[in-house]
Amino acid sequence: MEFYADTGGPYRIWARATGPSDAPAVLLVMGANANAMIWPSELVDALAARFRVIVYDHRDTGRSTWAFDDHPYAVADLAGDAVAVLDAAGVDRAHVAGMSMGGVLVQLLAADHPERLLSVTAFCTAALGSGLAGGDDAPPMPEPDPRLLALWEHLADERDREAELDWRVEHWRLLNGDKVPFDAAYFRALEAACIDHAGTYRNTAAHARAGQSGLERDLARVRVPFLVIEAPEDPINPPPHAAHLAAQVPGSRLVTVPGMGHALPPAVLPALTTALIDFWDAI
Repeated sequence: MEFYADTGGPYRIWARATGPSDAPAVLLVMGANANAMIWPSELVDALAARFRVIVYDHRDTGRSTWAFDDHPYAVADLAGDAVAVLDAAGVDRAHVAGMSMGGVLVQLLAADHPERLLSVTAFCTAALGSGLAGGDDAPPMPEPDPRLLALWEHLADERDREAELDWRVEHWRLLNGDKVPFDAAYFRALEAACIDHAGTYRNTAAHARAGQSGLERDLARVRVPFLVIEAPEDPINPPPHAAHLAAQVPGSRLVTVPGMGHALPPAVLPALTTALIDFWDAI
């Protein structure tokens, strides 16, 4: 079922729900500048066999409203979009799982909207107040791979469709890490599906331009069941980022998916799926 969520402003958010309508709800929150099609169908289908799985396009991606140049916002504002999606889906409480920037957003949800959550899972991310989610007073933590920083300088460059796909595949090659074999054809097909879904190959880099204010929270006050999945080969948030996040949330669990980088290739999906379902089943 496809639907739109109203944010109360200029942005409408596209979303899709799959799986049994009477099953516990799961909201998957993707990372920056990525639409919902980046979630591998193998993962969504496996989860949808047991749960009502909801994915959505962030504003300025996919089929949601693109309007950053006229209506700029901060990264923290995107957490409100997740709540709007739950409202539009008629979901009172859900398991939420966030990757990368999505992991930042689910931390905000845990701090600000615990009454809407059954649990929180964060992976390939940094704790609020640290790393890319930190400020001037952030604790010293490993920084992203310099090769990625160099590539990101060209995130919003003008390219034709094939050149844009080439750039995105190279991006995934670096994000994938070095332990799991990289399948360029798989990620090219994944990004082609994202482009077809959005109807454009443009990348406005809106989330890279969004404000970084409002990301400070006291995670020690979080009481929602909380799982951190460590991706040991993550070139953006390498160890000990995951352990640092887990240490901030009382009673959280830390699980490692061996070989996982900052990507979701088929090789890591079985272990990731098992970690998610085992956690949700235990609640």
